[in-house]
Amino acid sequence: MERIEINSRVGNDGVLHLDCPMGADDANREVRVIIEIIPTPEEWSQRILANAGTWQGDFVRPEQDELQERDPM
Repeated sequence: MERIEINSRVGNDGVLHLDCPMGADDANREVRVIIEIIPTPEEWSQRILANAGTWQGDFVRPEQDELQERDPM
């Protein structure tokens, strides 16, 4: 199964148009299209900053396992 990623832009009319040539071998095959909005750098930064400082509670570090002894090379 081959995965194809296409980046496109939604037009001023709010409609996304996709042209994806697949080839004759894939004619009449079923495909899955997943739409994911890519955040702008500003949106990404705002999302990160909104989470900064929101941790509540203590940080817990689990106990460390014993270091394995290995045969010398």
